Amino acid sequence: MINTQKIWFNGEMKDHDEAKVHVLSHVLHYGSGCFEGIRMYKLSNGKSGIFRLKEHVDRLFDSCKIYRMEIPYSKEEIMKGIIETLKANRLESGYIRPLIFRGYNQLGVNPLNNPVETMIAAWEWGAYLGEEGLENGIKVCVSSWRRPAPNTLPSLAKASGNYLSSQLIKMEALELGFQEGIALDYSGNISEGSGENIFLVKNDELLTPPMGSSSLGGITRDVVLKIAEDLKIPVRFEIIPREFLYLADEIFLTGTAAEITPVSSVDNLKVGKGRAGEITKLLQREFFKIVKGENKKYESWLTVLEK
Repeated sequence: MINTQKIWFNGEMKDHDEAKVHVLSHVLHYGSGCFEGIRMYKLSNGKSGIFRLKEHVDRLFDSCKIYRMEIPYSKEEIMKGIIETLKANRLESGYIRPLIFRGYNQLGVNPLNNPVETMIAAWEWGAYLGEEGLENGIKVCVSSWRRPAPNTLPSLAKASGNYLSSQLIKMEALELGFQEGIALDYSGNISEGSGENIFLVKNDELLTPPMGSSSLGGITRDVVLKIAEDLKIPVRFEIIPREFLYLADEIFLTGTAAEITPVSSVDNLKVGKGRAGEITKLLQREFFKIVKGENKKYESWLTVLEK
């Protein structure tokens, strides 16, 4: 059970056990929801900062636009609701989950006659793929499940229904003894993890698939690109064949939950020396400086909570 006490639900702060939806809600039957995962970090100065709040809320609204869900609140109201939820739960760091979804009025494929509802929850959460994985790397496999082809499901929408694909990838990986799975796109080239973007390092260059490879436009992915630019690490956006996973010097996954997690092996083939590589560790160090408020260049990325 998630350890949280208060949930922002349709503009009101509800007790955990009172934040309920009807069993005939459209989202339960057809996956008609869009969500975000956002982190708040304890800063080096003792305060707390929500990382890239605006960008996450912008993406939430973009996802809903694709699915024609008109959010009954402004972006400012959603951001205020997130801050209120964090304060109500007395969190100094944690994970934030806003969800926009179709509620209950009618049941059928057509979603348009159902109300659009809004929920925000927040709770303490550590390293998504484990502290050990964050430090030394995780074992991954190439999944037998591919990401949807273009004009099937929009990969740029962070939509609830899209994550049925992610569940299949994750469950298969765990059942085979791996910690994560890597999905290929409709052409059999590298796409992303079940809930993370992917980067490869070869000859001191970063490679990452383009958005056309059925992957989400990751906010942490964008952070890594900014850090790489600062450090003058070359980046190439390329369609990457599966076998390049076995030839890369380093591989790491990025995401709000995963942060920057190194990959130690793919399909039981060791990546590099089988642990976090030097470029991965360098990017990690710079990333955690930013989220802890230690890099003045990016302090605008942090929404600092006032007491």
